[in-house]
Amino acid sequence: MSNPPLSEKMEMNIKTNRKKTWILLLLLFAAITCVGCDKRDLRGKAEKSKDGQTYLVIEDDNGGACGPLYVDGKIWPHKIHEAGTIAPGTHTIKCGTEIEFNIPPGTTFHFDYWGP
Repeated sequence: MSNPPLSEKMEMNIKTNRKKTWILLLLLFAAITCVGCDKRDLRGKAEKSKDGQTYLVIEDDNGGACGPLYVDGKIWPHKIHEAGTIAPGTHTIKCGTEIEFNIPPGTTFHFDYWGP
């Protein structure tokens, strides 16, 4: 069997290089995406507090049409986007639906997701 002409070899080499380039681009994209992801809970983001105390900031009021916000069965006395002191640990928030979430000690937890 004879060798294919040089132009066919070059064409095959170009196709192979394109595949390799796409694979490298996909791997690079995946690596950048993973590095860009910060560790966060499904319900929000915990940041280390400046004074070591534990705080809750409710960033989303579930559309605002459900009435007052309840945290651990009590009306939350703080406004949206305003930090309020809270004990670390597991808590419930209620506004139309009730959700359980955890606040690590010494953090400001920004609650921002009511979804499933």
